[in-house]
Amino acid sequence: MFFANAVLRAGQILIEEEEEEEDFSSENVITRRIRINRDRQGAHEKLVNDYFSDEPLYNADIFRRRFRMSRRLFTRIANDLAGLDPFFTQRPDARNYEGFTTLQKCTAAIRPLAYGTVADALDEYLQMSARTTRECLYRFCHNVVKLYSKKYLRKPNAYDVQQLYQAHEARHGFRLCNFYLCYVMDFIIFLYVVFLFKC
Repeated sequence: MFFANAVLRAGQILIEEEEEEEDFSSENVITRRIRINRDRQGAHEKLVNDYFSDEPLYNADIFRRRFRMSRRLFTRIANDLAGLDPFFTQRPDARNYEGFTTLQKCTAAIRPLAYGTVADALDEYLQMSARTTRECLYRFCHNVVKLYSKKYLRKPNAYDVQQLYQAHEARHGFRLCNFYLCYVMDFIIFLYVVFLFKC
């Protein structure tokens, strides 16, 4: 009982402090976000030249290391997302400036997942704000679950486990034991492994 009361009191203190900060900070002043003129088209061209052109600057091994997936899988996910959610297509914004492309939005979502970085880590490369990157990441995760949950985000059946055994043995030269496989593989790793060996 003491612990619950302490938690409630701490919550009340935090709420009171936030209300005090709001009273001091908001004097009915409406502030607008500062618009930074970013070269979205130039960032798209650089991204395409670096990874997606016929002769990209970075080869398939570097792509796989940086994105944690093959280029073919990345483009498949990007195309599926663009077909499902219009957010992932390029469209003009409220000021009639061309928005970000599908490749930019998917890159903005996947790179922080692959590296565990903050939202504005790719600001200079993709010319995208942290807010937009967070929105891309949120929509990416939400839509990937919506698209692939029935097929890939499920418990593996006997056939799937056998496929994993065979793929591991072909790649590493030895079989996994059941005990190790059961405790290491969760749904997200399973999704990654299935995509890795299908594409």
